Amino acid sequence: MKLGLNLGYWGMGTDKDNLVLAQEADRLGFSVVWAAEAYGSDAVTVLTWVAAQTAHVDVGSAILQIPARTPAMAAMTAATLDSLSGGRFRLGLGVSGPQVSEGWHGVRFAKPLARTREYVDIVNLALARKRVRYDGQTYQLPLPDGPGKALQLTVHPAREHIPIYLASIGPKNLELTGEIADGWLGVLFAPEHADEIRTHLAAGRARAGKTLDGFDLVPTVPLSVHEDLAQAAAPVRNYNALYIGGMGSREQNFYNALAVRMGYGEQAAAIQDHYLRRDYEAAAAAVPAEFVDATSLLGPPARIAERMAGFAAAGVTTLSIVPYGEGIDDRLRTLQVAVAALEQAGLAE
Repeated sequence: MKLGLNLGYWGMGTDKDNLVLAQEADRLGFSVVWAAEAYGSDAVTVLTWVAAQTAHVDVGSAILQIPARTPAMAAMTAATLDSLSGGRFRLGLGVSGPQVSEGWHGVRFAKPLARTREYVDIVNLALARKRVRYDGQTYQLPLPDGPGKALQLTVHPAREHIPIYLASIGPKNLELTGEIADGWLGVLFAPEHADEIRTHLAAGRARAGKTLDGFDLVPTVPLSVHEDLAQAAAPVRNYNALYIGGMGSREQNFYNALAVRMGYGEQAAAIQDHYLRRDYEAAAAAVPAEFVDATSLLGPPARIAERMAGFAAAGVTTLSIVPYGEGIDDRLRTLQVAVAALEQAGLAE
């Protein structure tokens, strides 16, 4: 199992810290550094900045929002970043949610599965440097009633194939991910519930005539080091509450639905009620301790190593951590604990 670092969103008051963390991850031999985007900082600029100031670690988008860019633009970006970084870019994609897609980007959220399939088809066509012709439900290239013509990408990526990852949660989305992507990006992942996820991913792989061998399972997992388990969990509760309570509307929150499927229906409803009333403290307090522990790496280093072994046994191939700590020095030590724990668990490659 390899280690990744998820920097989350840029521009949240820790920009300098995030660059230092990325450089330390590079020094420690991490496999990849991911950056996210919502409706603030964009991931492309951040990853370019990080790639320019690191030497070995891959940089990946977790995710680029499908409604924010045409598939041709995503391919141009991927090819450019891969070339500039010397073959270190990973293209993570996701449809985001209806509030961001329709409210921020002005793109209807209808038929997200079909949109994603067509989007990835076009990205692959472009990155293969073929003339892009596509007749789909969502995308038609060139447009049939105008002067446009089929064009070929002029930029040469550093590699023949840039790995594509999809962020997905529901069963059908997971199957699509297994079918058309090289890896999966997940959050709120608990090893105890991994069988269902792997089953859907494997079904998609089988549809494409493939298996899960070589497929990259990449959950983002908070890591908080403290001898006292409750104190280790305390800062992670806000992260859980944001996803379960605030990522979407009351009617459509994919992470809330995930918590329900994991058996936390009553608690998920309470978290969402508090969060939508902007009582964030109560929302965090309503996150069950067992949920925080199941979806995180918490406690002293020895316990973290033990839990890492559980993630590896559940099929995780790249463990992407979010390091917690009171300041940059604590967070840097958290990265070092992660490396030591991976070695202690006998998982280092």
